[in-house]
Amino acid sequence: MNERALFHPLTRRASYSVLVGQVTMGGNHPIVVQSMTNTDTADVEKTTAQIIELARAGSELVRVTVNHEAAARAVVKIREKLDSLNERVPIIGDFHYNGHKLLTEVSDLGGSCAKYRINPGNVGAGEKHEHQFAQVINIALKHNKPIRIGVNRGSLDTELLTRLIDENNQRAHPCPLSHIECEAMIVSAIESAAFAEKIGMPPDKIVLSCKISEVPDLIAVYRALANRLDTIQRPYALHLGLTEAGIGSKGIVASSAALAVLLNEGIGDTIRISLTPTPSESRTEEVRVAQELLQTMGLRAFMPMVTSCPGCGRTTDTVFQALALSVQNHVREKMRHWREEYVGVENLKIAVMGCVVNGPGESKMADVGISLPGTGEEPNAPVYIDGKKAVTLRGKHLALQFQNIIDDYVRVRYARRFDH
Repeated sequence: MNERALFHPLTRRASYSVLVGQVTMGGNHPIVVQSMTNTDTADVEKTTAQIIELARAGSELVRVTVNHEAAARAVVKIREKLDSLNERVPIIGDFHYNGHKLLTEVSDLGGSCAKYRINPGNVGAGEKHEHQFAQVINIALKHNKPIRIGVNRGSLDTELLTRLIDENNQRAHPCPLSHIECEAMIVSAIESAAFAEKIGMPPDKIVLSCKISEVPDLIAVYRALANRLDTIQRPYALHLGLTEAGIGSKGIVASSAALAVLLNEGIGDTIRISLTPTPSESRTEEVRVAQELLQTMGLRAFMPMVTSCPGCGRTTDTVFQALALSVQNHVREKMRHWREEYVGVENLKIAVMGCVVNGPGESKMADVGISLPGTGEEPNAPVYIDGKKAVTLRGKHLALQFQNIIDDYVRVRYARRFDH
């Protein structure tokens, strides 16, 4: 038995498979990582550059804002420029308020977007709502494109919300407003999907999302949405994301707390981590966090995982900290080459441990592990390969020696792609 095997393998919720460009989400396909640009879409050069940066970081879908005619026309040019550079990442058009107008007036826009995001809360009010929603659906049908019906708590359909509030007020024991808002999100998503199907949109071209910024509410809404879809036998693919998650560690922790629960319950077919970037931070941070979340949960593998000791009173120097950082940086840099040359190298597991307490045991559990000496321990660092002690390292060049051992392991352990 593989000691690292899961005792209770996660069972994914059954859902329709949705093809977005050349990427398939839902069904038995891997959970897809996506992101969104924050450049002015009308700036073709900057937006194209950021899309490429996000795609090369691992974003399998990239969404762009399409909010006015200049942005709409730029999307067509961006798609052409990406194709000329052989960058095939699908672009998702994010439409609010005037999507029906832009898709009608810029004829090439519909074909340039691999998927359309529609917010039923701001597609139009009153009699315009169904007409303008139908316009977008018909254009999607014309170009054979899928849609995401993306409901947000901050931009709910006011008529629907008012209707549910009135119904709630008639009850003997009315529910809190927050509960009604969550219910309105679910109803909006399901009713909008039903209307899209009525127009002719196949269910395997519909993705739903219900985004909120509060972690408990997000979990509750998606649980209820998934259960209701299963009850009506409409297992649409689901897009997960905690909207307005925040900046830095707050955004990472909040997003991970919410999405980890849902993913562990098998809910979710594609995810986006909506981080507020710091001025000096690359937009790719949200891609890295999404990948690490999925990999930490054992759902996908993107990059060799480095397990490292947090340190304690037994590890008063910084040698193991410096080694852990250098190994992680080394692996990330090498992956640019390894990913292209070796099959399965993203599953590599490395351990950098700080003392004799857990060091040897954790190192044996990794593919390649090193156990550094703690304070007062013998200045020896045993290295374990596939669970067996292979060599003991000493001296000032320990980091370079260990990196060379990792490189050698990759060359020997993983098959080359061109040999297949």
